[in-house]
Amino acid sequence: MEYLLTKEEVYKALEKVLDPELGVDVVNLGLIYDALVNEDHSVYIKMTLTTPGCPLHDTLINGVKTAVQSLPTVKKVEVDLVWEPEWTPEKMSPKIRDMFM
Repeated sequence: MEYLLTKEEVYKALEKVLDPELGVDVVNLGLIYDALVNEDHSVYIKMTLTTPGCPLHDTLINGVKTAVQSLPTVKKVEVDLVWEPEWTPEKMSPKIRDMFM
């Protein structure tokens, strides 16, 4: 049977992608809305940014792609940047939210 990456492995890799301004990873910051691993070994990431005018847009998107592409068996990564639902601080993990509030 062929190995298929798990969603948990994708999220673990994404925890290594830090927002350079905040020093917090994109998962705990609440920027990753979904991750789908397909049978053809492609991975689809649905994510947002803290603001539509984020100056680090390309840095974060490229970081997400690079982190997922480095996983075994991944052949393609598609990142879908969405603005709905809008990001709010409530999307952060409780531990990270407590650090900022």
